[in-house]
Amino acid sequence: MSVPLAPVLVKPADAHNARLLSYVHPPAWQNPTPAPCYNLVVIGAGTAGLVTAAGAAGLGAKVALVEKSLLGGDCLNVGCVPSKAVIRSGRAVFDAKEASPFGVLVGKPVEIDFPTVMARMRKLRADLSPHDSAQRFAKLGVDVFLGEARFAGPDTVEVEGQTLRFKRAVIATGARATDPPVPGLAETGYLTNETVFNLTQCPARLAVIGGGPIGCELAQAFQRLGSQVSLLHKNAHLLDREDMEAAAIVQKAFIGEGITLRLNAKITRVERNGAGKRIWYELQGKEETLAVDEILAGAGRAPNVQGLNLETVGVKYDPRKGVLVNDCLQTSNPHIYGAGDVCLAWKFTHAADFSARIVIQNALFLGRKKASALTMPWCTYTDPEIAHVGLYERDARERGVEVDTYVREFKEVDRAVLDGEEDGFVKFHVRKGHDAILGATIVARHAGEMISEISVAMAARIGLGKLASVIHPYPTQAEALRQCGDAYNRTRLTPTVKKWMGRWLAWQRS
Repeated sequence: MSVPLAPVLVKPADAHNARLLSYVHPPAWQNPTPAPCYNLVVIGAGTAGLVTAAGAAGLGAKVALVEKSLLGGDCLNVGCVPSKAVIRSGRAVFDAKEASPFGVLVGKPVEIDFPTVMARMRKLRADLSPHDSAQRFAKLGVDVFLGEARFAGPDTVEVEGQTLRFKRAVIATGARATDPPVPGLAETGYLTNETVFNLTQCPARLAVIGGGPIGCELAQAFQRLGSQVSLLHKNAHLLDREDMEAAAIVQKAFIGEGITLRLNAKITRVERNGAGKRIWYELQGKEETLAVDEILAGAGRAPNVQGLNLETVGVKYDPRKGVLVNDCLQTSNPHIYGAGDVCLAWKFTHAADFSARIVIQNALFLGRKKASALTMPWCTYTDPEIAHVGLYERDARERGVEVDTYVREFKEVDRAVLDGEEDGFVKFHVRKGHDAILGATIVARHAGEMISEISVAMAARIGLGKLASVIHPYPTQAEALRQCGDAYNRTRLTPTVKKWMGRWLAWQRS
């Protein structure tokens, strides 16, 4: 007999969130009677767990999927889906405010209905949730168990008073927002990406801690939606893991939109200030303060390894790095694998997806697929976006690899000029003296839609010179990729080659 499930709440308690819960944590869900033995027990139903479970079941495996909170994980519930809905509303505000150069006059000031923005997000999240639902996976033949899982023995997992026996298991428990070690912050209260989407009123003054991808995306979105945003970052410039020239363009855009940047800032304490909050920080050796209504901590993620009883099954882990896996995503226990944010340095939904595909092959079919063979792109969804794949120039230099770099700025691309989107570029790094693409960065409003062409070229070992022969529709911003290929091919016209070509053409005229 299964134990009654503890209720899971998603705020606010409206019709959209009730519909979401009906799919990703159905209140009346009854855990099934466990099978005698499973080919695969998957712990965690975020992207990695869902892809593993669905793929394995589709190949005929008997699969159990365990989730203690919401199916769909971070991506559906508190990550990609809600953030991109809110970012899109922010972009609509920006476009309305900046419409006059295009000959479109919009009433001043542009009115923002923040409750409607958030209601739209909740509706769209609920609309997308059936794809990740308990009901759908049950129909796929997966035994779905809601509750907290822990390893109980070398081949067993316990969940809600039931025992699941397995031949192989997959840990796909994901990651969570870290708690910044700032005195007074926990007592004062703060938002993370896991709670910010519960808001129904826009904070008038919002402090964002952290200038990485999460902090930057949400800082810009909330500035556009009506907050006065102050972004505090411990380093000298935003997005400091990205190409510095790319990050500089985003930083310039933030300043232009009115976001207050406090860089090289060390937060020392937080206190309650009446109905608001006050942040104390050090900047250039001086102590300064900032009064705000809400604080959003967008710095850092930590893997979910607690409570799994990993010691019982000999699975090694690190509190910061997560479950330790080899290149085949196998843990220190050869019968247990890891997938997604709990074990990968790449904390992306698409990385979780493709790690799951590796695990299916390796765990069930004695495969030797390797994570290091993946060509992994990523994108930060600021405006403009920064998309990247492969090595940065600094990475190549650290490996002792010399590179040639080809850049096409969008101010030289006709479609970008016509769109009024000239701030950005395409940058390729190729092996010196060759056209083998080692890495690339794109800064553009839709960089994430453009990077895949380069990922395909890299995965298929298509060189930059070959991209010059790929016909792109005119006018498109993606023409910048072909133009970089043209730039590479022009370097092949050495003085010697030009000399012989000249002689050949002269001979033809004679």
